[in-house]
Amino acid sequence: MGNLPKPNKDLGQHFLKDKVVIEKITTDFSHECDVIVEVGPGPAILTKFLSAHNKPLHLIEMDTRFEELLLECTPKEHINFEDALKFDWNSFIQKNNYQDKKIWLVSNLPYNISAPLFLSFSKIEQIKYMSLMFQKEVGEKTYFRENTKNQMSSLLSISKNFFESKMLTKVLPGAFNPPPKVDSVVVSYKRIEDPIVCIKDWKKFESFLRELFQFKRKQLGSVLKKYKKKDPELFTNIGIDSTLRAETLSIEQVLNKLACRLRIYLFQHEVFHFLIFD
Repeated sequence: MGNLPKPNKDLGQHFLKDKVVIEKITTDFSHECDVIVEVGPGPAILTKFLSAHNKPLHLIEMDTRFEELLLECTPKEHINFEDALKFDWNSFIQKNNYQDKKIWLVSNLPYNISAPLFLSFSKIEQIKYMSLMFQKEVGEKTYFRENTKNQMSSLLSISKNFFESKMLTKVLPGAFNPPPKVDSVVVSYKRIEDPIVCIKDWKKFESFLRELFQFKRKQLGSVLKKYKKKDPELFTNIGIDSTLRAETLSIEQVLNKLACRLRIYLFQHEVFHFLIFD
């Protein structure tokens, strides 16, 4: 690693060097996918292993210093030097005729924008698999942890609606150069083909979740009072206790009651069409 450009702090670069972690990430969905996309490949540490799978490999990277290293792994037309948050996924999929392909997305995510990136990936239907590195406290919000109280959040709701998610491995600071000041975690995702809230309702679903968890320690009756005001029996009709706090809900309560049943209820009662699902 001594000959590599110095990590760019502004881009949140930390170069992974742990061989065990590298192997776990780069073999996670290697047999299931048709296409691989790596976001933030940097000096091609993961990239060279991903290229060995002999599948179309596309890269999204902001730092042009690594072009020569990346060209050793994939053709120039497969390298996109741009901001991943602004990447046009629909154009990319159309241009490459990937509408019916299974994309595996791999990334050592920049920690300062990991949540927005995760959300942007979650709404792309062709991304069937993901292996993502997060700061530990953020990554843990995207998979269910046994024996953990009050863990419900907007990120977990999005994750569990659209993916089967699990921790792939924990990663300590010493696995990187330079070492970050926090522990990390790699999370593995497999897209659910028939989610409770469908992909076309993603934007309205995410907007509702932000409202629901904005004050996660308040009672639902208070957080959703504008809906209850229109119908005092709202919580009775969707089968959930209005005195519960959002953070204490189970994933089943969020998806099967507050999302699924509320959506049905909205279609049946036009007075509630100003909510989330039209």
